[in-house]
Formats: sequence, C-alpha cells, structure tokens
Amino acid sequence: MVDSEKNDFMVSQDGLKILTRTYLNGMDLSPIDKAWDLVVATHSDKQHFSGTPYLDHTLHVASTLASMHLDLDTIVAGLLHGVLKEGVELDELRKQFGENVAIIVDGCTRITNVHYNSKLTHQADNVRKMLLAIATDVRVLLVKLADRLQDMCLLDTVPLERQQEIARETKDLYAPLASRLGIDWMKRELEDLAFQYLHPSEYLDLVTNLESSLEERQRYVDEVISIFHEKLAASNIEPTRIIGRPKHLYSIYKKLVAQKIPLERVYDKVAFRIIVDSIKDCYEALGVIHANWSPVPGRIKDFISVPKSNNYQSMHTTVIGPRDHFIEIQIRTEEMDRIAMEGVAAHWAYKEGQNASASDTRLFTELKSLVKTLQEVDDPREFLESVHGELDTPEVYALTPAGEVKELPTDSSPIDFAYAIHTEVGDHCIGAKVNGKLVPLKYMIQNGDIIEIVTSKNQRPRRGWLELVKTSRARSRVRSWLRREDREKALNLGREICEKELKNYDTTLKKMVKSGHVKLLLRDLHCNSLEDMLAKVGSGTITIPHLIKTLQPPEIRREEEERRLSESGHVGDTQTAVSPERKKLIPGSAIHIDGIDDMMIKISRCCNPVPGDPIIGFITNGRGISVHKAECANLLATDSQRWMDVEWSSHQDSGHRVEIQVSAENSKGIFAAISSVISADDADIVEITAKTTPADTADLHIAVEVEGLEHLQRVLQHLRQIEQVITARRV
Repeated sequence: MVDSEKNDFMVSQDGLKILTRTYLNGMDLSPIDKAWDLVVATHSDKQHFSGTPYLDHTLHVASTLASMHLDLDTIVAGLLHGVLKEGVELDELRKQFGENVAIIVDGCTRITNVHYNSKLTHQADNVRKMLLAIATDVRVLLVKLADRLQDMCLLDTVPLERQQEIARETKDLYAPLASRLGIDWMKRELEDLAFQYLHPSEYLDLVTNLESSLEERQRYVDEVISIFHEKLAASNIEPTRIIGRPKHLYSIYKKLVAQKIPLERVYDKVAFRIIVDSIKDCYEALGVIHANWSPVPGRIKDFISVPKSNNYQSMHTTVIGPRDHFIEIQIRTEEMDRIAMEGVAAHWAYKEGQNASASDTRLFTELKSLVKTLQEVDDPREFLESVHGELDTPEVYALTPAGEVKELPTDSSPIDFAYAIHTEVGDHCIGAKVNGKLVPLKYMIQNGDIIEIVTSKNQRPRRGWLELVKTSRARSRVRSWLRREDREKALNLGREICEKELKNYDTTLKKMVKSGHVKLLLRDLHCNSLEDMLAKVGSGTITIPHLIKTLQPPEIRREEEERRLSESGHVGDTQTAVSPERKKLIPGSAIHIDGIDDMMIKISRCCNPVPGDPIIGFITNGRGISVHKAECANLLATDSQRWMDVEWSSHQDSGHRVEIQVSAENSKGIFAAISSVISADDADIVEITAKTTPADTADLHIAVEVEGLEHLQRVLQHLRQIEQVITARRV
C-alpha cells in the first residue's frame, strides 16, 4: 500500500528525484529541477493555510504522486499546481514544460474553489469545471487528490467552520472520486481524515475503544493467519502473503450508524487478505475457506471473473471464522492487489490509445461518459444530487446477457439497469427478464442477476418511474424527458392563448414576427425568444392579465391606467390618496420573486406558510406560482425542476391564514378563554370548529389570521399558558 507518510523523509528537491528515479530510471529528470526553480521564485515567501511554507506543501504533493509511480509530467504538475494563481502565465508553462503539464496545472487552478457552503448555482458551476477538467486529462484529478490529502493532514490549523466545510467536501466528492479511480488507500485515508473533523467525538470514542482492544485484536489476527496458512498448506496452496488489518475507522462508523449497534457487536473489525500466485489458486483458496468455516449468505462476490468498472479484481467472502467471529476475507493475486491499492496508477496511461490496456481504456471511457451524463443536467440542485448519486459506492452487480457488468445501488430497478445500458433503452423499457423470467419494473435487482431489458417503441418515460429508480442517471433522464414533454405542452398551450388574444387586436404571431413587433413584446415580457415567451405563457409563469396588458397598443394602455388610477382615488383634488403604510397589498404581494413582475402568486392551502417560514415556489400549469413551506410533503412529491426560489417581501399584508389545533379540558368557559387570548394577541379568528372526545376533552380546530411566524408563535405560547389547555400546535 502506498502511504503518504512514506514521503516525510523525502521532503526535499533531491529526495523527490531519488524517489522518482526508483521507477523512472534512466529518464531525464531535469524538468523537476526547472519546475522547482520556478516554484521557489513564485512561492518562496508564501505560506500554506496551515502556516507551514508553501514550498513544503508542493514537495509533499509531488512526492505523493511519485510514490504512486505516476509519469514525470504529473509529478512536475504537482510541483507547479499553484503557480498560475500567483501570476505565472499559462503560455510560459507551455513554453517551459510542454502542453501536458500546462493542461494539468490549468485544470487544477480552475477547480481550486469548489466550496460546499457557497450558493447552490456557484457550487454546481465549480463542480462542473472540475468534471470537465477531469474529462480533458484525468491526471488533473490525481494532482487534486494528492493536494487534498496534504491539506487534510493539516486541517487542524483552520477555524472549526472551515474545517467542516473542507471535510464535508472531501467525504462527498474527493474520496468517492478516488474510489472511482480505484485508489483504495487514498479513499480510505481521505474518509478517515474527514470523519475526524465531521464527527470529532464519535471519532475519538472509536479510536479510544479500538486502541484499548488493540493487543487482543492483534493476538486474534496472528491466530487466524496461522490457521489460514495451516489449512491452505494442507490443500497444497502456498499463499504469497496473508494480511490482517483493521478496517478503516469510517467504514466501522458507517456500520454502527446503519445497523444501530454498539461497537462490541461489530465482529468484522478486521479484514483479511490472502495473496496467492494465480487465479486458479484464488478459487481453490476460497473452497478451502468455505470448507472450514460457514460462509455468510449473500456476502460472496466474484470480482475476478466480473471486474468492477475501476478494474478492481478480487474474491470476497464473509465467514463465521475462528471463535465464531465474523471475518471478511479477500483473495487475489499480487497483480490484483497492486491494482486494488493503486487503481488507475497501476497501469498508468492517461488517454485512450496511448499504451492503455483494454481495462484502462474502459475506465477512462466510463469517466468521460459520467461527465457527459452530468453535464446534461441543468438544474443546480439536481446536478449536485446526480454527482453524489453517481459517485456513491455501488452495492449490486448485475449482468447483461452478453456478460457486461452494471454496478447499481441497492434496491435498483430494471429501469435503472436499462438506463445504465443506454438512454434509448431506458426511455423505451417496458419490462425485464431476470434469469430468464419476466419481472415487473418494480422488481429489485439482486447481485448476480442476468437481466435482459424488454423494450417497445411506443413506450415513454412515466412520472411514476421516479418512485422506482435509485440511480441519479435514470432519475435525471426521466426528469429530462418529462421536462421536455411539459415544455412541449406549455408551448402548444401558450401559442393557443397568444393567438386567441392577438385576434382581439386583428393580428397574429406570424404578422408580429414579420413586422418585428415581437421583439418589443419579448423585451417587455423579459423573454429571450418567442419559444421562451410561449412556454412561460403556457406554464403560467406569464399570466394572462400580464400578457393582455403587454399586448395592448400604447394608447389603450394609457386609457386603462388612467381609468384604474381614477377608480383607486389617486386622481383629482377632491380625492385623498391612500397612504402607502395603510394600503392593503395585492394578494400574494407578501412574496418576492426576483426578475418576475406581476406574477400570479397564491399561498398553498395544503400547508399555509406564513412570513418567517422557509418557502419554495412551485410553477403550476397555467395557474402561476403556488407557494409552499419548504418541508411540505405535497411539494416534496413534485418535480423539483418546477421549483423556484421565493422569499417573503419586507412589505407584508397583515392577514395570513394558518390553522391551529387546541386540546383542552372540557370545562366551562374554555371556549371564551381561548377566543379571548387570540383576540388579545391581535389575531383574527376566521373559522372555528369544536368537538368533545370520550376522554372529556375539547378539541378545537381554529383558522386564524396572523402577521407572520413570530406572531403565530406568540399566540401559541399564550394559548399553552391557559391552565385548562393540554396542547396547542400548528397544523
């Protein structure tokens, strides 16, 4: 295993060259000297965020890359990864070090600021930049991973809030990307370092408990290794090595959380690895293990005949081993072990067709396919959800009839499998044959299933599929189809509405386009194109009254405005203008939506949000925007593509309906007492129903109008202070 600590004794220019020469013997290493001179000139007076010299940081990054036996361009880029931020020109890098180094350094610079606490759109844009840079040259990611590993080792020097931001980003993005490249040792180190800062008390408890049982655990490991050697030798199998190592801390913590068990009930804290000479020995060793100890059903996985997409190969099994402890065992060859630890670096080739093996080419192709899939997702929230979904560790491995493996999350459906094959297959999927038998689309795929997708040219994605799919790829494809379908409907409806209204002015859309008047219409309605306008009219984003007002000739608009002002008392010396402070706002005007004027807005009756509640707007079909509480179950069940950011206006009307439930002792005068408290708090009772229960309590359902959340909380607090009231809550 490659360990970053191995680099500590080599943090120097000469140490880096010695390390590189161990595997690039005979190669001209002068680019390292040239890069170091530029780094010293650029960073000599700079400090890393930890307070250590930035020069040390660059040497650590480059040494980590060299310990992974990466090519010279990558090591040089590791030294130079921060110089563009200090003013060195990209053309200068090209001139001195070549195009490849320039591309890697430029890619690293463009993805430096991927902050998980930033605004959603900004965050999504930065992650997109990272994925595009990776697709251009995967070595960008290798440098960034080495950079992040060194940062995480020094994270205790930054403020707590920043620690958690960087640690969360590391756990959610960098560790899964390391796993996708098959670099297991780095994935484990990044996860454990992130765990230390995200859950410090749990981390400390786990470390303390594991250290207290270290001697006992080591005795058990030695005992099991001795028994394995004995049993395998009896079957004429001579392992190259048998290794017993504790599972990394974060994997143990995830098991504790997922299974809700104490540490003492985690029996497989130690994983064993048996290294043998050949594939034949792998299968024979598995037979010996199962002959002596009972395997746990469902925990046997053959990644030798069916490798993972990151080229990982190994036999996995969990058995009830010596002393009845559950132990996890991996069996593989030396070459498989090297690939399992080092991943993409084990067979280094950074582009298809340049000395890349078939398995490497497949890995890079899948990475590019991943990037392409994610780039097609426009909505920032859905994009980030898709990124996390695509990077989650798969738990289920199923095969096509041709033997191609598809890796999926637990409880995936045939629809997920179909979209993993191709978008067209997913769009037209009507069912599946699993192991030769027809199954419905709601079937949950099991490990080892051989799946044949049944398609029909008449089939189309359905909204109900969103409840069945588990992969972000399938979900984004279905949503994309539904969005296109909704947009088509909105376009047709919008065209119909516009043509109908234009008849009143003896014109048509075609005439307006020909005359150029449509440009004025688009400007007034803040639309980018005619299609954009028609879709907004059809979806209700542009309301019919707003559309009619915009379509009116200027002279009619002036007449209407004068008439409206006259009726409202704003014209003429004999009328008194209404004070802005006393004026009642139009319905929905307590809501503010950036960039949209005269929007038809309604407060949703299913959750009745009031000022102070977190809210989200939902674009309805032809009825404008309905505003829901952010946690409203009805909203969460809708298509998030039709959500939009809304906020409470600083100028709010005084009446917001909200419903409360009061349970009280059924005593004389309780109704009057409750009504009195509500009135005393300047809240208006709109509606009230009451009933008695068999337990002789009074249940009252009251609709009141309040100014906002604080006003409502004050009313509820005062209701609870009534002696006879048992509970008072919002519903």
